Amino acid sequence: MKTLVWDLPLRLFHWLLALSVSGALVTVSLGDGWMLWHERFGLAVIGLLAFRLVWGVAGSTHARFASFFPTPARVRAYLNGQWQRPGHNPLGAASVFALLGLMAFQAITGLFSGDDVAFFGPLSQLVSFDTGSLLSGWHRSTEELIYALLALHVLAIIVYRARGKKLLESMIHGQAEVPASQAEPLRGGGWRALVMALLIAGAAIWLASGSWIPAPTPAVPGW
Repeated sequence: MKTLVWDLPLRLFHWLLALSVSGALVTVSLGDGWMLWHERFGLAVIGLLAFRLVWGVAGSTHARFASFFPTPARVRAYLNGQWQRPGHNPLGAASVFALLGLMAFQAITGLFSGDDVAFFGPLSQLVSFDTGSLLSGWHRSTEELIYALLALHVLAIIVYRARGKKLLESMIHGQAEVPASQAEPLRGGGWRALVMALLIAGAAIWLASGSWIPAPTPAVPGW
């Protein structure tokens, strides 16, 4: 039977994150003139990830990390063909955690990145030039991993669609086909949790933007 699995805030997060990551990847390939937009997309990723962390604790049933964390018992059940629960299966859950972790790494290293040519992240003033250069190198070198994980994500969607499971559509309308014995109404994720998640996401963007850092004192002419 069809039942609601993915709540609206989670679905919006999913598509906004896809848009923000795509924007960051496209703008960084367009050259120096687009680095401001690259930074803006990166800040959006920071806010979205902060939202997801809160929603992973206070969101509705299948949005909570505890509901789909790939424990050894869950992985064994899935590999033995005994997995029937709605939401992410254990392998899909591992992919989700890998993507979120890598995107967080990319976004955070980008905040502190700096070089003497093209770009200084909004928090680069807080670290030394050498540290900023190191983080900038890490930021660039792990970009290919994002492409690889995104490709695996798309491949999984295609494979599951061939097996009759429309994952893409489920992330649009939120419903999925589940055994009647496993169907249950979503719990949690009310408006208070949503307001809290949005406030924390806004605070994360503000902190990451560096707008709270005092401007450097201008040099006195002649000194």
